[in-house]
Amino acid sequence: MADQLITRDPNVLDGTAVFAGTRVPVKTLTDYLEAGDSIDVFLDDFRTVNRAQVIAFLEEAREQLIAAAE
Repeated sequence: MADQLITRDPNVLDGTAVFAGTRVPVKTLTDYLEAGDSIDVFLDDFRTVNRAQVIAFLEEAREQLIAAAE
């Protein structure tokens, strides 16, 4: 993903994909959304992640899903 939105490092959570500059797994965001929680609830619970990161992740995921369907 562009501009290091997501990183993996074997020394950070055993290489789990996290939001860059944090220790917050990307999967945690998708778990929150799947459970019906809002982005605001996620951001309140994980203050090291910012709204721009969440929006960029969702936009990138959307673009990749649309491209895969073409």
